[in-house]
Amino acid sequence: MLSFSPVSRRLLCSLIVIGMIGGTAVSAVQGAEKDPQSDRAASRALEFLAREQRRQGYWEANSGQYRVAMTALCGIALLTEGSTTTRGKYARNVSRAVDFLLDTAQPGGLIGYADDYHYTYGHGFSMLFLSEVYGEEEDEERRRQIKTVLEKAVRFSAEAQTTKGGWGYVSARDGNDFDEGSTCVTQVQGLRACRNAGIPVPREIIDRAKQYIHECLSPEGGVQYSIRGGGARAPITAAAVASMFSAGDYGESDDVRRMLDYCKSNIWPQGGAIKANGFGHWHYLHYYYAQVMYRDEELWPKYYNELKQVLLATQSADGSWQDAQVGNVYVTAINLTILQLEKGYLPSYQR
Repeated sequence: MLSFSPVSRRLLCSLIVIGMIGGTAVSAVQGAEKDPQSDRAASRALEFLAREQRRQGYWEANSGQYRVAMTALCGIALLTEGSTTTRGKYARNVSRAVDFLLDTAQPGGLIGYADDYHYTYGHGFSMLFLSEVYGEEEDEERRRQIKTVLEKAVRFSAEAQTTKGGWGYVSARDGNDFDEGSTCVTQVQGLRACRNAGIPVPREIIDRAKQYIHECLSPEGGVQYSIRGGGARAPITAAAVASMFSAGDYGESDDVRRMLDYCKSNIWPQGGAIKANGFGHWHYLHYYYAQVMYRDEELWPKYYNELKQVLLATQSADGSWQDAQVGNVYVTAINLTILQLEKGYLPSYQR
């Protein structure tokens, strides 16, 4: 694999889009800048997240929960703005987030805390965030630290995988081999990001995860809560498609085609107009479905325009979005990521 470290991949992308290849490429950032409403909403949300970061570098959900997961998600949102650990308006925020997550990494590979009963979420999101940082990090010592943490994190995920190929809220050993769909998604995306960054990831881990998703499919093409059942769920199905895209399946397999059809029938467009609701996992659903739709260049503009209108109408005066269950930091981070997908900075979210 070619390595551009410590040279920034963003610099390379910038050179390409301003005309080094044929002189006709147009940057995704230029397209995003044509939408001042989204830019203003994103700027306000970025400022909210910057204010909410704790001195030690972390963010947290309601009641001080999920510090690792929230820190990774907020870090991803800042990266989608274009900042790195050394460059951009939020470089210091990104750097402090990286330091916090590196400090939480355990000798056994877990990025997080063993007494957190949902630690696989934070572990998966942290692999994704740190992998994106790794490709941009210019400090050699910190690159070595990140690489070591990610190599151990991959091994931890492999050992945490259940006998069926999924993941639960904790490792298979700690959770009596329990698995469920949403945690599986975070691991697959995190592992794929590691692989993209040059961290070795055994192919059989991803292959087993794909088989797990296959066995979770309902007759109508939706993904169940768990391999044990629980009924097809639109949010998990959208997340599963996003994870399969991350794993390199963009609709070639029958499984992904069936899941996409389920999403079109149950989410959008046949599922109806996009409307915010005060229950369930609306933000989670569109966080992943936006990643799916962004790769559909024909449908993305219409879907994004509808989704954007809901996001703009529901943003609070302080720049956040409100969520009573997990917290404002959580939904603000994922909505901000949606609003900035078109900037095209993160390889994991690019077309």
